[in-house]
Amino acid sequence: MSLAGLLDTLPIPIVQAPMVGASDAGLALAAARAGGLGTLAFGATAPDDIGPAVQALRAATDAPFAANLFVTKPARPDAGEVEAALERLRPWYERLGAPLPELPNSYAPDFAAQLDALIAARPAVASFTFDILTPSQVARLRQAGIFVVGTAKTVAEARAWAEVGADGVCVQGAEAGGHHGNFLADIDASQIGTLALTATVAAAVDIPVIAAGGIMDGRGVAAVLALGAKAAQMGTAFLLADQATTSAPWRAAIAAAPDDPTRLTRAFSGRYARGIENRFMREMRAVERDLPAYPVQNRLTQPLRAAATAAGDPEMLSLWAGQAVKLAGPGDAETLLRRWWSEAKEAARGLAARTGVA
Repeated sequence: MSLAGLLDTLPIPIVQAPMVGASDAGLALAAARAGGLGTLAFGATAPDDIGPAVQALRAATDAPFAANLFVTKPARPDAGEVEAALERLRPWYERLGAPLPELPNSYAPDFAAQLDALIAARPAVASFTFDILTPSQVARLRQAGIFVVGTAKTVAEARAWAEVGADGVCVQGAEAGGHHGNFLADIDASQIGTLALTATVAAAVDIPVIAAGGIMDGRGVAAVLALGAKAAQMGTAFLLADQATTSAPWRAAIAAAPDDPTRLTRAFSGRYARGIENRFMREMRAVERDLPAYPVQNRLTQPLRAAATAAGDPEMLSLWAGQAVKLAGPGDAETLLRRWWSEAKEAARGLAARTGVA
């Protein structure tokens, strides 16, 4: 079977997006049980924990599921750069009464070891973001029977993934919440809307397209399928689901957010990500381009975010969310996913009636 065949056989062509900090095996299982494609978010997972997590989910469902990794290189920042970054963060730690962290010994899990563990675990699908794999890495995954999906924010990135042998591409529109996966152009040149990106990538490559970014209900699912996507990927729409691991202050911030609350920032992690704007984002904006790149800044703010979560303070949390977050609602994830598919079919019927198609 091909990836296109797998997506075609899904009862519901919706992929649950990997969301580090907001999703775990419980949400992936709910998505799989509903008939979609659940995803395990392994971007911050130690290599030794990947295999057991895949095995546990496989024991709980016969449905296929995906696993996601961040493609990163080992971080070896200059000590002076790290010390300067910590000094910028000192006032924020002091506001929470938390100690400034020591210089870390490591900044993120080793990607090469994560990849080895993922290949050994053999999920049906492996998706990747932040950078591109080499042809030999893609070949290793495919030889293990794993379909490879790369993240692209431009047509050029989608073509690059096709050229290294990926089975499919997930196009990430400017509306998407959380980290943005551009790797060929800077963030300003990579902010293409989901609808435009889906249509142009579908016309440019011969591999299946999964569309992501701002898809919050069945109408959005129907729209991207009409533009040539094989499936829709939804993340923000799950943030208030019963099975999501979204923290209490994060959930409260979503409920209290105004109509168009999200902005891009690299203040929390050193890589641009979309979230609900808060005090930390606003006050760090003037220096955010000077901050260390991911994963260094991300590691330096981890204790800050943990302290803010414990204090229930959303002003110093990374409140990742996509545009149209105000459409997110609570409920059981299985029920939500089935409802979205029902809405998509209703939207398709309405369009058929409007266009006179039988």
